[in-house]
Amino acid sequence: MSLKKKLKVAVIGATGFTGLDLTYFLSKHPKVKIINLCATKNIGKKISYFDKRIKKKLPLITNVSTINWRKIDLVFLSLPNGEAQKIIKSTFYKYKDLKYIDLSADFRIKNPKTYFKNYKTKHKAINLIKYSIYSICEFSKNKIRNYRIVANPGCYPTSIQIPLVPLLKKNLIRKSDITIDSKSGFSGAGRNIESKFSHKNLYNSTHAYAIDNHRHICEIDQEIYFQTNKKLRFTFNPHLLPTYRGILSSIYFYSKKASISKIRNELIKFYKRSYFVKILKINSELGSGNVLNTNNCEISVCKTREKNKFLILSALDNLVKGASGQAIQNMNIMYKFSEKLGLK
Repeated sequence: MSLKKKLKVAVIGATGFTGLDLTYFLSKHPKVKIINLCATKNIGKKISYFDKRIKKKLPLITNVSTINWRKIDLVFLSLPNGEAQKIIKSTFYKYKDLKYIDLSADFRIKNPKTYFKNYKTKHKAINLIKYSIYSICEFSKNKIRNYRIVANPGCYPTSIQIPLVPLLKKNLIRKSDITIDSKSGFSGAGRNIESKFSHKNLYNSTHAYAIDNHRHICEIDQEIYFQTNKKLRFTFNPHLLPTYRGILSSIYFYSKKASISKIRNELIKFYKRSYFVKILKINSELGSGNVLNTNNCEISVCKTREKNKFLILSALDNLVKGASGQAIQNMNIMYKFSEKLGLK
C-alpha cells in the first residue's frame, strides 16, 4: 500500500456496541477509508441512525455478500464467537493481500480443544490458527507485522495482563494465591444481554456471574504462560455493573521480594514508551471514570493491611482499550502508522 493512499477497510458487525465504537474511531482516522459497513439486519440504513456521534458520510449498511474483497486491504470482524472463522476461511487463500483483525475469541485460543471446551463450538479454521497472533499491543508490537490475522484480546484479559505480565517477567510476585475481582459495564455482554442475564433489576444492580469458570480464564492462562513461561494459580470472578461501559480489575497478590515502590517502578520502566498505559501514584484511588471513551489503561499499586500483600487496580474502557481502540492500535502498528493515530 502506498503511503499516500488511504487504507481501505470493511467493518463486519458494524451495528453492535463494539462495532459502533470501531466505526466511530475509524471514521475520524486520517489514514483510513471505510469501504463497507456490514450487518445482518437494518440493511440500507445509515450508521448514524445507531450512533449520533458519527458525523461523516459513510457507506450504508449492507450484507457481507456485497463486499468486493479485492478492493479491501483490511477487514475488522466484530461478530459473535464462531462467525469470524467462517469468513476468514472462505477468503484467506483467495485474497492473499487481505488482512484481518478479529475482535471475537475465534483466534485467541491456540488449542482447538480448549476453544471447544470454553465456547461450545468446533473451530472451523484450525489450519489458519498458525497464521494468527494474539495481540495486546504493548507486548506484540515487534511481531504483529508478520501475521495476516490479528486476534484482538478480551477486555478482562487485557485489564489483567497489562499490570501482571511485567511483574511476573521479573519474578516480583508470587505465582499462587492471586485473586482477581473484575467489574464491567453491561456493554461487554453485547446487544443480546437480556438473553444472557435474567436476574432481577438487570440495569440497576451489581451481579456476579460465571463464578465457576469464566471463558476468559483459558485466555489468561494461555497468554500469561506464553509471555512469562509461568503458570499462575489464581481465582477470577467477573461482575456486571449497572453502567454502560468501563472495567475495573482489582488484583490481589503476595510479594516478599519487592516493596511497593519497586513494584510501581517496574511498571513505569516497562511502560515508559507506551502512550496508553498510565501508572498512577502509590495508593491512588481509581475508578473507570478517567478512562471512559479513551484507549488508556490506568494502574494504581496499593498497600493492604496484610504484610507482603498488595493490590493493583487496573481500569480501562471495555469497548475501547478492551476492544475497538486496541483493534485500531493494532492496525496502526501493522501499517506503520503512529500508534496513537485516531485514538487521542
